Amino acid sequence: MARKKKTVELDRDNGVAPGLVAKTKKRLVIAGGRSHPALTSAVAAGLGTEIAPTEHRTFASGEIYSRFEVSIRGCDLFLIQTFGEPVNEWLMETLIMIDAAKRASAKRITVVAPYYPYSRQDKKGRGREPISARLVADLLKTAGADRVMSVDLHAAQIQGFFDGPVDHLFAKPVLLEYFRENLTAEDRETLTIVSPDMGRVRVADTWSDSLDAPLAIIHKRRDPKIANQVSVHEIVGTVEGRTCLLVDDMIDTGGTIVKAAQALKSAGARRVIVAATHAIFSDPASERLQDASIDEVVVTDTIPLTESRRWDGLTILPIAPLLARAIHEVFEDGSVTSMFGGDA
Repeated sequence: MARKKKTVELDRDNGVAPGLVAKTKKRLVIAGGRSHPALTSAVAAGLGTEIAPTEHRTFASGEIYSRFEVSIRGCDLFLIQTFGEPVNEWLMETLIMIDAAKRASAKRITVVAPYYPYSRQDKKGRGREPISARLVADLLKTAGADRVMSVDLHAAQIQGFFDGPVDHLFAKPVLLEYFRENLTAEDRETLTIVSPDMGRVRVADTWSDSLDAPLAIIHKRRDPKIANQVSVHEIVGTVEGRTCLLVDDMIDTGGTIVKAAQALKSAGARRVIVAATHAIFSDPASERLQDASIDEVVVTDTIPLTESRRWDGLTILPIAPLLARAIHEVFEDGSVTSMFGGDA
């Protein structure tokens, strides 16, 4: 007892509140929903750990149940869940898992969402529309998420929707490495970076700088009343006889990309290569992207793709190493920004 009393007096002398020092250390735990188990396993392997055992059920009524089978009290939990089909089911599962983790006394909960759901609904284009990307952020926060990590958000402003830290990662280094290793000498000499619309110009411009290639822009007009309907109007820049690298954040039905590729080939482009982060590939994207105007499609595996949605001209790059490194930086209180040259 005398020893404890002496310690308390010493704390007071140093201006420190009396208390006890715990011997516990930080503990990183990886958990995952059912949307992309292969990605969760790859991230865990990259960090040198295993996935926390979790029980998942979907009852006959459609209700979802999730339970952590081991103690996660006091841990730094990284919950990996991406949002391909069925997006609403995976969103609900994520919220339930967050709630379970919060009630299991996880110290910090980080939602790792490689593809952020409803990211295209980030603003009101017409009256009486929702801003669903903000709603998703509110749901995550209310459920108990402390932090969000995502790759190539459709709009950077989504970071401001979440009331807490957001780690915005970029797949560009992963894609760039592939092209630097696989583009032929002729491709390099005639390379032109192409933005498929005005909204992607800033991203395409950074690609232009990285690959030391000129930039071209496709001007398009979309009917706001008809989803996935695009008509390409004109190309700003020189593409005749060039290898055109079309860069975008996502491919959904493929209509925009295919029409852009066709416009480039009509303008005399030698080759058209498509690079995108998120391969949503809603039907009939896989069939459309095999169009003769497209020579190759390169994507990452932020969203799982079934064999029926793959073809010979498709290259899928792993995103797990990038996620694993970012998770390590967050856990160790390091710098995520340094991974991208200060741009994150």
